[in-house]
Amino acid sequence: MRTPTRRTVLAAALAAAGTGLLTACSTDSMKGMDHGSTGRGPTPGPSGPGTAPAGFVAPNGPEVAAAEAGRNPGPERKVALTATETTLDLGGRTVRSWAYGDRLPGREIRATAGDTLAVTLANHLPQPTSLHWHGLALRNDMDGVPGVTQAAVKPGASFDYRFALGHPGTYWFHPHAGVQQDRGLYAPLIVEDPKEPLGYDKEWVVVLDDWVDGVDGSTPDAVLAELAKGMAGMAGMDGSGASGASGGSGGTAGAGGHSGHDMPGMPGMPGASGSASGAPAGPARMLMGARSPLLGGDAGDVSYPYHLVNGRLATAPETFTAKPGDRIRIRLINAGGDTAYRVALGGHELTVTHTDGFPVEPAATQALLLGMGERYDVLVTAKDGAFPLTALAEGKGATALAVLRTGGGAAPDASVRPAELDGRLVTAGQLKADPSVRLAAKSPDRTVRLELTGGMEKADWAFNGRAYDPAQRYPVAAGERVRLEFRNSTDMWHPVHLHGHSFALPGDGPRKDTAIVLPGAALAVDFDADNPGLWMVHCHNVYHAETGMMTVLGYRA
Repeated sequence: MRTPTRRTVLAAALAAAGTGLLTACSTDSMKGMDHGSTGRGPTPGPSGPGTAPAGFVAPNGPEVAAAEAGRNPGPERKVALTATETTLDLGGRTVRSWAYGDRLPGREIRATAGDTLAVTLANHLPQPTSLHWHGLALRNDMDGVPGVTQAAVKPGASFDYRFALGHPGTYWFHPHAGVQQDRGLYAPLIVEDPKEPLGYDKEWVVVLDDWVDGVDGSTPDAVLAELAKGMAGMAGMDGSGASGASGGSGGTAGAGGHSGHDMPGMPGMPGASGSASGAPAGPARMLMGARSPLLGGDAGDVSYPYHLVNGRLATAPETFTAKPGDRIRIRLINAGGDTAYRVALGGHELTVTHTDGFPVEPAATQALLLGMGERYDVLVTAKDGAFPLTALAEGKGATALAVLRTGGGAAPDASVRPAELDGRLVTAGQLKADPSVRLAAKSPDRTVRLELTGGMEKADWAFNGRAYDPAQRYPVAAGERVRLEFRNSTDMWHPVHLHGHSFALPGDGPRKDTAIVLPGAALAVDFDADNPGLWMVHCHNVYHAETGMMTVLGYRA
């Protein structure tokens, strides 16, 4: 991965008592994931994120502490992160954005299973923020969901995240605050296995992303504001896509507005302008007509100007060097906001070894499809030459590129489309969990049914026809085998993500935390309720989540 100099100046830590879950708001302009005051660690209070509604486990309750102690926390791995406004070089195109330091993706965090990760986040942004540790089964008060598990980290403040790393695998981290993830605020988290069973010579971490921030004045907040008007709002759009709204407000959402959450980037808030530097909102970005048979039809809502591999444009790709015959472990992460990627390495076959951090029975494939938030680990034996690692933006007619070079020869062209992209493609549903991580056979003790509802027309994405309400809880109890039944009644695919747990796909399928549910389809997944707290379930299309397709599972006290 690219390693430009990282700024490491940290803000002074501020210890401030946090307020609690925000009271319900009376207007639809209150959208997003904020959140309350901040400070060091969880902030207990009669209505705060340190507590929970009557009858539910609190995020910092004794049950959470007991579960953490059971992970036998080991040596401490300390990391300092600064979230800041900065200029990023995408490879001949510079943009103003927000990032961790001045690099994209942010600097990889690498630790070993059993370690205790201690991360201090300093917020130099003009908005509140947080860190969510995607895919980790960690203690609930460190999960990074403002208004649910913690108070948001205010501008100028800092927050200490500290938790045991219980399971090895490929993970990543990003904010859970508004649409900040669709800026440059993301980075890999690699948890190594101290008894690693795989043999390989090199490792390549590959992060895929769709990019809009800072391009012609666009920001994710402006995109959200546009999408939240629904398709009816297109009639009033002028050539700039502004439709009379203040740039990037994100606070003019209609039918999908959340009660009880304050949107970072609302009008009147610092940083609410259309770009990090206060530029206009930019051109319209709503995407119409993107189709993919693999995704069951509609492929996405957002027309992104760029698609990146490890922060680089296809015209200036990252080059990973190895020797012919090297066995390379590639860790693939889709950090995109609205794009599924079909990935292939020209001239090579991939052997899938893991998905979402958990091992699978090895499976050979030529291509993989990754929804937002999904991860796959593959092994390849490198041939001699220069080869394209191509990520096709599924249904959007664009590609991202990196290069594997083991010898001479011309570099692949930016528009190269290797034949493997149209070859054999193994999906998650075709994989089998490695026997070491399969759930024991058991009938579910409880079934939670979640119908995926809504659509682009009204921007009313939701579960069970109800837009996100942070006060709502679907109850579960410790020790239960819980079945989540997703039924997609929308015209679009959704990558559904469960915090704090991994679930099993049917038929000894893989252990995952993010799975694609196609339009008109149903998916039943099982998990063991062994990590007490309040845990989000949501679509990992950031714009669907922010217009309502989120909810919370709560452990009964």
